[in-house]
Amino acid sequence: MFSQDRDSLRRYLAAAWTKAEAGLPLEPLERQIAALVREHPEYHALLADPERAVARDFAPELGEGNPFLHLSLHLALLEQVATDRPPGIRDHYQRLVRRSGDAHRAEHLVMECLAKTLWEAQREGRPPDEAAYLACLARL
Repeated sequence: MFSQDRDSLRRYLAAAWTKAEAGLPLEPLERQIAALVREHPEYHALLADPERAVARDFAPELGEGNPFLHLSLHLALLEQVATDRPPGIRDHYQRLVRRSGDAHRAEHLVMECLAKTLWEAQREGRPPDEAAYLACLARL
């Protein structure tokens, strides 16, 4: 799954959902992906046609969110929380879960900071600023 190739990543995400929908055995990461997709019914129709999903472009300037980016941010966040990397992220996440009463809602709040941090790093051609990321989370 961990590839710089956009289509490979998209195929992996779509295949995990297809397997889950078919009731086939899933690897741990596939189970995690299927659980995330279940929480996003708005992606079900898209992922039901994996080839169309893989080929589709999403235009942010037209207000189109990219479901593959969204799911990937969820996965990245869950990995960060599991490893507490950057240090302190787990505490911020747990605080937001308690405050919102909903883990999925808390993930979306954190993902706004994560996406902003990644966008700034890409725009400026530097590694993500973990201190700025954690500061963003502290403001939530």
